[in-house]
Amino acid sequence: MAIKKHLFIAPTGQLLPRWKEAFPKAVGASVSQLPSSNSFDFIWLRLQPGVAVELQINQLQSFIGRSALLILSDIPDDNEGLLAFSAAAKGYGNSHATAELLRQMARVVEQGGLWIGESLMQRLLVGVSNLPQPVAKVTGQVYKLTSRELEVAKAVAAGASNKDIARQLTITERTVKAHISGLFGKLGVSDRLQLALKMRDMS
Repeated sequence: MAIKKHLFIAPTGQLLPRWKEAFPKAVGASVSQLPSSNSFDFIWLRLQPGVAVELQINQLQSFIGRSALLILSDIPDDNEGLLAFSAAAKGYGNSHATAELLRQMARVVEQGGLWIGESLMQRLLVGVSNLPQPVAKVTGQVYKLTSRELEVAKAVAAGASNKDIARQLTITERTVKAHISGLFGKLGVSDRLQLALKMRDMS
């Protein structure tokens, strides 16, 4: 399997220690000193405080090409995250996230999902749960799920966090994560938002 190439763009052009730990062969650059060509699978942009998100992303549009764009913010904010996704970002997270979390972000995006921060995810899921049900429903996939998986899926679609689901169903958070991972595989989705949308189409 080919090793994915990562470029981290930051005001100073330097890689943070956790970025290096997550992706030892990652390259660092500033907006004013980008590599001569883009051969990267992932471009991570650390936002500069006080500058509009759209402006910072637009400055890179000609360079990004087919690379997956992930946005990192020193102080993540739901509204900033929404602006990032509206500008075609595939992920939004904390600049100081752990190395393992950064690797998880990359894996989710590589599999076709979006990486959305927990608070923003809850906000989106609640919005999805309040949408009217579609007239036509897909029923076949429901029967792939166990009764417990169905309970977990419905709770996710309602916007519940892993901790909330664990408390509601009297199971551990680890068990909740295992069920959600299984649901992703059975339903062919890559993240909680896709799962919520899928559940709206299933009876």
